[in-house]
Amino acid sequence: MLRATAAAYGDDVAVTLQGEGIPSESVSFAGIEQQSSELARGLIARGVGKGSRIGFIYGNGPSFVVMLAAIARIGAVAIPISTMIRANELVRVLRQSDVAGLIVQRHFLGNDYAERLCDALTGLRDGGPELRIAGVPFLRWIISSGAALPSGFRDFSYLTDVADTVPEALLLEVEAEVHPADQMVEIYTSGSMTLPKGVKHLHGPVMSRNHYVARMTGRKRGAQVHAMMPMFWVGGLGLYLMSSWVAGATIVCTERTLNNSRVAMGSVLAAEDLKLMAQSKPFWGLGMSETFGPYSHGDELRAPGYPLCAPMDHVADGFELRVADENNQQVGEGETGEIQVRGYAVTPALHKLEREGYFTPDGFYRTGDRGLVQGSRINFVGRGGDMIKTAGSNVSPAEVELEMQLLEGVHNAYVVGLPDNERGQLVVAAVVPRDGAELDFNHIQAQLKQRLSSYKVPRLYVAITREELPMLHSNKVSRRLLETLLAGKLGRPL
Repeated sequence: MLRATAAAYGDDVAVTLQGEGIPSESVSFAGIEQQSSELARGLIARGVGKGSRIGFIYGNGPSFVVMLAAIARIGAVAIPISTMIRANELVRVLRQSDVAGLIVQRHFLGNDYAERLCDALTGLRDGGPELRIAGVPFLRWIISSGAALPSGFRDFSYLTDVADTVPEALLLEVEAEVHPADQMVEIYTSGSMTLPKGVKHLHGPVMSRNHYVARMTGRKRGAQVHAMMPMFWVGGLGLYLMSSWVAGATIVCTERTLNNSRVAMGSVLAAEDLKLMAQSKPFWGLGMSETFGPYSHGDELRAPGYPLCAPMDHVADGFELRVADENNQQVGEGETGEIQVRGYAVTPALHKLEREGYFTPDGFYRTGDRGLVQGSRINFVGRGGDMIKTAGSNVSPAEVELEMQLLEGVHNAYVVGLPDNERGQLVVAAVVPRDGAELDFNHIQAQLKQRLSSYKVPRLYVAITREELPMLHSNKVSRRLLETLLAGKLGRPL
């Protein structure tokens, strides 16, 4: 794909970064191939090859695309990491993902990612660049740029100085052994009641999805497509970058992507939002990281009585859907069940997690979403699990609770999502204080903002006693009854 788009579109602008206060930056289709070739040869020289796991932290723009291309073209696994990630989250993702090398943009939106990594990983300021860090045991090097890099970092010369030792002929032979069944990318997202999970995708299915989305959206050579979502998540990567790339369209990036909180799936939208969305087809239905984007679309933007998402009137190429009961059997007309999906582009696995926890015995992925069957149409009625969908982003209650329970004065914390017309769901925390402790929720929120991405930080807090916690017979907290309790205390509808 890299070589084909370079040959077909040549010096056409592939990706451009624009915005006030930043220098404009662009790269052509041929430039992506050339620049990623040098980095790829440097990676090969440093021992990176088939299956090597390489993470990178970049904002939307030419550098993100070149880095993705350099890693993926040699059969390594590209692992894009959120630019919004905080130090504690970063350690968890780096450890869970088993990255061997990490390449980071030094500055983005006022953040210094070298400093953030130093905050996350002790020893980077004073140790040498040969990394041996217990918290991230597979990580061997970190590359960034700029003046006064901490001693645990290398600059880009670590790759570029050795690129010429790998001839073009060897790069071609390496590329010849990258197959459709090889893993290309791993997208990190939050699973229901779990810590962040790595969603694997293979070269062949990704290419299939790119062409499908390009066809459905009518992408054409020379068209300008504004990247409305971050490329480190599947929305930006699949709906904007990859599908435009194969079609020869120009991706227009800004440092800050559009805030989609009012137009995200799962929100009850205002009339003006619906009017704006109605101008653009297709009317995408549900999608997720595990399906590399949307797997359905509707004939109308919203079905009467179902304001959360477009109805599922049509299933994307290569997917099969069913709405199933607790025994994984298709439910009948007018019944509700879990939406399950299988097909070529469904993730083959989640990194380090058993398939049996997420797939049915006959190969359907259990989405956790609830659907209502109405003839040939499926209407989305809400999420079945405890995952919180707020402002278009997934929040794992377990991750937020883990951070809260590290704070002074907090004995236990329980995080749920309450319905909210603006954000779809509002992140709300029930906090059990330690004996004799006085809870200062303003202070707690300020601390969490230092530890978590902003969308994960609870918006509302309620202090409760241990005796108030609603318990199940299994001695677990009943999340549903807790939601009812918090809604009552806050005077919010359920």
